[in-house]
Amino acid sequence: MTSVLETLLINLNRMGFFAFLPFLLTSAIFYGLLRRSKIFGEPEKNIVVNATVALVAAFMVWAYPIITGTSIEEYQQFFSSFFLKGTIATLTVVIGLIIANMFFPEGFGAVLNEKLKGKFIVGIIMLGFLVGAAVFFASGALTFFGIKEGEGIDMDLVYSIIFLIAFIGIIGALLWLTGKGEKKA
Repeated sequence: MTSVLETLLINLNRMGFFAFLPFLLTSAIFYGLLRRSKIFGEPEKNIVVNATVALVAAFMVWAYPIITGTSIEEYQQFFSSFFLKGTIATLTVVIGLIIANMFFPEGFGAVLNEKLKGKFIVGIIMLGFLVGAAVFFASGALTFFGIKEGEGIDMDLVYSIIFLIAFIGIIGALLWLTGKGEKKA
């Protein structure tokens, strides 16, 4: 027997509701960027202009696959997988930080930031980009580049190369952050 929530989600999927969510997200991102950049003046005075430009830009982005004749289901599957895996990666990092915070003394982050003199923030940003790239490729981003699983390229090789690049990046970032890579004069 299915639950009420499962029935609701199945019916919403049948009505195409989940195909509409990426459009809403895209328009919200454009709207936020327009407000932040203040291209059309102060955001409080140009709400309608920012909203209109954001909606038109979102329509243009999501109309492209339909106009070019590509399947929008591929994109929908990619984004669903991307956001699910991204959420899991984010929650993993948050839970790891919570567990680590139980063992570190109070104010450890500020002390670490002071000792590393800003390298800490750069390291966090680099780690974020690495995790983001891993989630991006794990969600099937290779299909955007015309590489489909089983067609002319061994996916195990691709995943191994991605892992190797991420591993080297992490080691390089750790060496850079700790200053071990610097030559002593």
